[in-house]
Amino acid sequence: MLCTLIVGLGRAGLGLHVPLLRRARAQALGTFADHPIVGVDPGNTPPIEQRDLLITDSLHRACDLLDPARTVVHLCTPPAVRVEVLREVATLGFSRILTEKPLAGDREALRSILHVAREHELRLSVVAPWLHSALTQRLVQLVGDQRLGAVRSVSVTQHKPRFRRSLGGSSHTSAFDVEAPHAVGVLLRLLGDARVYSAAGADLRVGRTTVPRMGSARLELRHAGGVRSEVLSDLSAPVRQRQIALEMAEGRVVGHYAVGEDDDFAQLEITRDGHTAREVLRDDSLMSCLTQAYRRFIDGGDGADTDDLGLHVRTVELLDEAKRLAVGEPAAVPPTARGTRSKEAITHGR
Repeated sequence: MLCTLIVGLGRAGLGLHVPLLRRARAQALGTFADHPIVGVDPGNTPPIEQRDLLITDSLHRACDLLDPARTVVHLCTPPAVRVEVLREVATLGFSRILTEKPLAGDREALRSILHVAREHELRLSVVAPWLHSALTQRLVQLVGDQRLGAVRSVSVTQHKPRFRRSLGGSSHTSAFDVEAPHAVGVLLRLLGDARVYSAAGADLRVGRTTVPRMGSARLELRHAGGVRSEVLSDLSAPVRQRQIALEMAEGRVVGHYAVGEDDDFAQLEITRDGHTAREVLRDDSLMSCLTQAYRRFIDGGDGADTDDLGLHVRTVELLDEAKRLAVGEPAAVPPTARGTRSKEAITHGR
C-alpha cells in the first residue's frame, strides 16, 4: 500500500487531486495506505488544514512524515518550475511520480525531465484522463470496425470559458497547454504518429485587458497514412464542449467527453447506413487514471505503460512545435515524425 505526497496545492492539487484521492482511498482497498495525505506548496503560503490532509512547509519536512520508498508524489506544480521540483523530490529519495499534464512545457524542459528520470531511475506517469476514458476505448474499437471503413479525418473541439483563472495569473502561459494535450494524446492513440501541418493562437481579451496567448489554440496534424486531424480550443467560449468527430468511409462517429466533475458520463453517436445509434457511457476517467497508476506502481512497474508515456513525450514535442508556429518562430527541430526516437527517450536508460 502506498502513501501520497501532493506537491503544489493550487487548482489541480487541492481542487482536483485531494477530493479524488479521498474517493479513491474509500474504494480501493489494498492500494492506498491508511495514512493522511501530505501536501506541500513550495514558495507559497500553506492553505488551511483539511480533513485527511497534513500540510507541511517544505519537502524536507515531508520526508519526516513519509517513507519515500512507499510514497507516490503527485507533482501539481506549474510546468515552468516542474524540472526543479522533480529534481528535488528525486534527490530526497522519492521515485514514484505522478505528474500533471503536460509532461513538460517545451522540448528543452522535456529533455531535462527525462534526464532526471534516467539519472534517478524514476517511475514516471502523467495524469491523462482522456487516455483512460471509456469513450476513448470505445473509439479505438470503432476505428478498427470494418463496417465503418477507414478514417478520413478527425476533429476535436475543446471549448470552455476560462476567464477568471487566466486573468488571475494562471500557471499556464499558452492555450495549447490547457486542453490540447488531452486531444493530441487521443489522436496519437487513434491514428498513430503525426507531424504539425499548421497552428494558430489568439490572446484572451476582456475589455482593455489582454492575456497573451491564452484565448484560443488551433492545430492541424497529418498522421502516418495521410489522415488529417484538427484540434480547436477556445478558452473564451460561452459554453463548455468536449467533442470528437470521426469522418469515416462508411459513416460518422461523434463522441462527447464529460465536461464537468458533477456528471461523469460520456456520450457517443454512431451514424451508418443513414441510421444513428446513441450510447451513454459511465466514464469516471480521472478515477480510472489514478487507480491504475497506483496499481502499476505497486506491481513494481511504471505508473503508465511505456506506450502511454511515449504518447506524452510525443505530445509535448508536437505542442512545442505548434506554439512556435503560432507565434511565427522557427521550429526547434525539423517537423518529422519520430515515434521511434520518443520511445527510446522514455526508457530511462534501463
